[in-house]
Amino acid sequence: MARHLITSALPYINGIKHLGNMVGSMLPADVYSRYLRQRGHDVLYICATDEHGTPAELAAKEQGLPVAEFCAQAHDAQKAVYDGFALAFDYFGRSSSQQNVEITQHFARRLNENGFIEERAIRQVYSPADGRFLPDRYVEGTCPHCGYDKARGDQCENCTRVLDPTDLINPRSAISGSTDLEVRETKHLFLLQSKLQHEVEEWVSRHEDDWPQLASSIARKWLNEGLHDRAITRDLDWGVPVPADTWPELAAEGKVFYVWFDAPIEYIGATKEWADLDPENRDWKSWWYEADDTVRYTEFMAKDNVPFHTVMFPATELGVREPWKKVDYVKAFNWLTYYGGKFSTSQKRGVFTDQALEILPADYWRYFLIANAPESDDSSFTWEHFTATVNKDLADTLGNFVNRVLSFSRKRFGDEVPAGGEPGEAERKLGEEIARLLAEYEAQMESLQFRKAAAALRALWSAGNSYLEEKAPWLEIKTDKEGAALTLRTAMNLIHLYAVVSEPFIPATSAAMRQAFTLTDDTASWVTADEAKSLTSVPAGTPFTVPPVLFAKLTDEDLENYKERFGGEAA
Repeated sequence: MARHLITSALPYINGIKHLGNMVGSMLPADVYSRYLRQRGHDVLYICATDEHGTPAELAAKEQGLPVAEFCAQAHDAQKAVYDGFALAFDYFGRSSSQQNVEITQHFARRLNENGFIEERAIRQVYSPADGRFLPDRYVEGTCPHCGYDKARGDQCENCTRVLDPTDLINPRSAISGSTDLEVRETKHLFLLQSKLQHEVEEWVSRHEDDWPQLASSIARKWLNEGLHDRAITRDLDWGVPVPADTWPELAAEGKVFYVWFDAPIEYIGATKEWADLDPENRDWKSWWYEADDTVRYTEFMAKDNVPFHTVMFPATELGVREPWKKVDYVKAFNWLTYYGGKFSTSQKRGVFTDQALEILPADYWRYFLIANAPESDDSSFTWEHFTATVNKDLADTLGNFVNRVLSFSRKRFGDEVPAGGEPGEAERKLGEEIARLLAEYEAQMESLQFRKAAAALRALWSAGNSYLEEKAPWLEIKTDKEGAALTLRTAMNLIHLYAVVSEPFIPATSAAMRQAFTLTDDTASWVTADEAKSLTSVPAGTPFTVPPVLFAKLTDEDLENYKERFGGEAA
């Protein structure tokens, strides 16, 4: 089987993320990773917190913590939420790791040796009161366009205009509040992307036809506009230091690499973090170095991250002139909106992942988000849609099927799977239909079409309900007890099949369904077409229990409570 390397966009360190962030990268990567593992592939799913950059320092300052301590606490808080969502990372690292420092510095040295890094003098805001140059976000003031008095030096959050620090009226330091600011000359390192334009274009051309249109169109737009040389260092206290053996003057000044230079390299760094935990059994380099023929690499991200992963990071890898693995497939997502408006971390608008888990278990959210993933266009989260989906798909179609089959069988036949007669035409037709729908589900998962995969999974669940309605064992038992037993045994085999194939979407519920049956040797990781047709994996005589209600139906009162707490429309 193939080796699959999977990464999702690194969540930024400053704060718990909202549902849009979850569905735009980490959750679909987890669903795909789980599916591939079940199909027997060797999978490595890597992610990490993105810990460098101005926002991390500002967030630490607001909390009165050293930035290293703030990042350590924030990493643990985010990891706890992702554990709550049952994200099965092979490793969830930190971009501030020593491994990332070493690999980032290696990349920088090699790029410099190959003529793709250049020192340039630029003019930048300096604060004598703070004794330092101020990155764009460390300068605040009044927006010249809308008059907002807390605009940052890179952008006004109120009117969204892109700004330069020198555009601000009455600028001040975000650190000390000092208005005694100067513009001085300083040196920074620039990655000469313009010299790599042709190579990046050739590389994208070899891949873009296989990528989703969203990913390929964004990459092509950036290339058509032309790649610009980009500063890759900043004046910050926290970051990957510029190596003194290569740039002693800049290192003495405390320059660090810009977050968008070192963050993608952390995919490699986190893999080495993982390997260093068990170096005798884990080889990080085999996943990343000279791995083009042995590893398929898939990245998951929302559309705002696409340029960095389809153009900028590949340019970095190409410029290093070493055989580092580059992405094979970029799964890009549009936005999940909240009642048509943006989720906003800074403005606390929408549902955040920790709040979601306070309300309902993870499987409710996992299923809804993937079934409504913003693949071809933006999709909107509303409480009305969420409630309707939970009630129809999870509570009625799946949960009710499991409960009524097991409860009725226990009531009429006891705590073991009944035997019944030989399968007939209804069972033959059902097996053919289940095998067909399973093949459709597999095809959509293989092609990373998550909404279509969810529809195929839902159709599998619905097929069980249709069979049950057709056979009506509650009536059948009055005249044909053996026939009713056959119907229930077949339905129980469907429950076990659902437990296996639903695991990528709803892992906790799948485990509960599977554990309902006391099978002595239940090692199935997937269901073959023949097994789907025969539906005999749970034989007669198998002890079973009735699990608690899998999915509680949400009431009108629940809906109103959610809307009152979070708002029933976008701000």
